[in-house]
Amino acid sequence: MGTAGGPGHTENAASEAGPRPVTAGVDGSAGSVAAADWAAEEARRRGLPLCLAHAWIAEPLYVPPVPDADTARAFLDEAATRLAARHPGVDIGTELITDVATAGLVERADASEMLVLGSRGHGAIVGFLLGSVGLPVIAHAGRPVVLVRANATERAPSREGDPDATDEIVVGLKETGPAGHPLLDFAFTTAAARGAAVRAVRAWGTPSLFSAEIPGSLEQNGPAAADLEAVEVRALGEALKPWRERYPDVPVTEDTRYGNAAEVLLSAAAPLGALVVVGRRAHRPALGMRIGPVTHAALHHARSPVAVVPYDGGEGGGEGEGDARPAA
Repeated sequence: MGTAGGPGHTENAASEAGPRPVTAGVDGSAGSVAAADWAAEEARRRGLPLCLAHAWIAEPLYVPPVPDADTARAFLDEAATRLAARHPGVDIGTELITDVATAGLVERADASEMLVLGSRGHGAIVGFLLGSVGLPVIAHAGRPVVLVRANATERAPSREGDPDATDEIVVGLKETGPAGHPLLDFAFTTAAARGAAVRAVRAWGTPSLFSAEIPGSLEQNGPAAADLEAVEVRALGEALKPWRERYPDVPVTEDTRYGNAAEVLLSAAAPLGALVVVGRRAHRPALGMRIGPVTHAALHHARSPVAVVPYDGGEGGGEGEGDARPAA
């Protein structure tokens, strides 16, 4: 890869030796510009190279004319030069993807620390507009994929201009066993790199379709409700214990709430969330694009960038019972 001072033209950056890069998919849109800036800053924090990837074939059903390779390289050069000026010291490389965008980006993601893509979201109500490329890439990539809005900021959306506020990496945990390991790994690594806190969120109970309040049957039996909540609080605390030990300087908030998982996560992320981390079960059918209801809700309604981390739930629905321990 070329350095930030002189962006190079790497046709096959994935084959080069060295650390996995942070890869940003760029196409000239406002969303991809924001994604590239976010990716460059994340690469700087982690001490990793940045790869800008550009694919010229958007849809497999249409066969475009043979592209002008010089024009494509010039586009990548311009993008790399702009980023080098904004993020000095980041090692920036480029890659032209000669495959359909979806397949090419999935392959590139698998060789990266993470893949960062832009979205066309225009607010908390409209949410992320994933398009024909984003969703298939998220559904099939073997590494984390981060979605960044066109108007994204580095700070939590509600904390811009407040220098004393501590941003949070908000991670939603359905599984407290081994399946939660990749999500916690990503959340704590990201928090440590940017000096942020981690908020681990876990929803419990099965609320009514008509209300998120604790049902009267539980309210009338206070000890039973307290016991159920205590079990969830204890499970979350045990899952986080080894990560607290590995990252003693990262502040951690354990957030256990009764309610719908998607609503609980979005509510927890709204005040301070600079990044929302959600999971996607890996090893789905090759043609499927299911990403799960909580992940889908986060992608469409979270105000901050969203990282989708694949995890192996195993057989039987992924209900692992072991500790989500960090790698040694």
